[in-house]
Amino acid sequence: MFIIAVVFMVVAAAIIFLLPKLRGKKAKKGKRSQHVMAADLLDAQQQSKIILEVIEDGVLLLDDQKTIRACNPAAAKITGWGQKEAIGIDYHLVMTLVNDKGVPYLPEQDAVEQAYKTKASVRDQKANLATRSKTTLSLDINVSPLTDSDKNIRGAVVVFRDVSAERKEGQQRAEFVSTASHEMRTPVAAIEGYLALALNDKVSTIDSKAKGFLEKAHESTQHLGQLFQDLLTSAKAEDGRLTNHPSVVEVSAMLESLTDGLKFAAQKKSLSVDFVLGAPNSVIDASGGNVVKPLYYVHVDPDRLREVITNLFDNAVKYTDTGKITLGLTGDSNVVQLRLSDTGHGIPAEDVPHLFEKFYRVDNSSTRTVGGTGLGLFICRKIIELYSGRIWVESAIDKGSTFYINLPRLSTDRAQQLMHEEAAKASVLTDGK
Repeated sequence: MFIIAVVFMVVAAAIIFLLPKLRGKKAKKGKRSQHVMAADLLDAQQQSKIILEVIEDGVLLLDDQKTIRACNPAAAKITGWGQKEAIGIDYHLVMTLVNDKGVPYLPEQDAVEQAYKTKASVRDQKANLATRSKTTLSLDINVSPLTDSDKNIRGAVVVFRDVSAERKEGQQRAEFVSTASHEMRTPVAAIEGYLALALNDKVSTIDSKAKGFLEKAHESTQHLGQLFQDLLTSAKAEDGRLTNHPSVVEVSAMLESLTDGLKFAAQKKSLSVDFVLGAPNSVIDASGGNVVKPLYYVHVDPDRLREVITNLFDNAVKYTDTGKITLGLTGDSNVVQLRLSDTGHGIPAEDVPHLFEKFYRVDNSSTRTVGGTGLGLFICRKIIELYSGRIWVESAIDKGSTFYINLPRLSTDRAQQLMHEEAAKASVLTDGK
């Protein structure tokens, strides 16, 4: 419904805002053409007015200076401003956006500013509005710029709705899942422990048939424990409680070490593992050599980044029957890019846009036989976003997949400065003890 409203509003605004400026250019086509166009315009304006009046989403029409030129009743109700008094003033006065901590948005966080800057539609589903009455509402905002034939910004349509109730319900669900997962982990861990003891030849004696049953029970318990752990982690990732201790990490050293540790899982399926630094065909021999390697510094929690890479690697092993898995690293002065490629089944094009959504699993014959919670890639995305990074995938059926991770790169000087600061903090904590 919200997306449909956005489409209606953009079309309506374009008619109201742009057609009057084009009318003069059509004057030479004769009186009849002018009368027809005037009638069409009047009819379009009337329809747009009806839509603006009855729709429950707030709508603001801005000009090229970001001044409000139209405000529907829903927008007035949500913001606390009267329709007439909102018209003619800067939208910042009416749309005072803040983050979850009540801190005003910076320009790069503001969907309107970004829409004017990029000349593309921008959506913000995490905004909060400080209303005129000093209350705070949760908003879902969609900004669609209006451009002329020369791609110049002529204005924008801001469509927004109050999602306070939905966001509160989502937080309550997340808290329930978090609490339930945490409580259930204890008895599941106890069951897993007792099953492990029962399977230990030095502790108990059981026949082969009973041992087979217990092994299956142990595997199911481990899977259940992982599900609870994933649910707990995803709940924490959604509400900002995910444990995070960022420090300076040199990514090439981390990847080389990880490659050595992860390759054993791949070798069980006779898959080879390569580590590529720089150009895709330059395989680095981790055993040594006098190769000068660039230093790729990032500021992340090393445990979290390791969790992401391990998850991607495990998925690659699961869905690759033959061939190899390649971990790659490259970058420029601003970005460090990690990539993990496989020669597996590939992902259908229609599934790629949804791959990082919670509980989403590709449903085909190659995936039904592989277990999973559908939370791993969702957690990966949340972790990478903690560090202002981006994760995505490119894939082709029967040709394999490549997952990419972009992270902000630290200069060597900045990395050394942060390392000195971290060492100083650690020293203070040690002395305090």
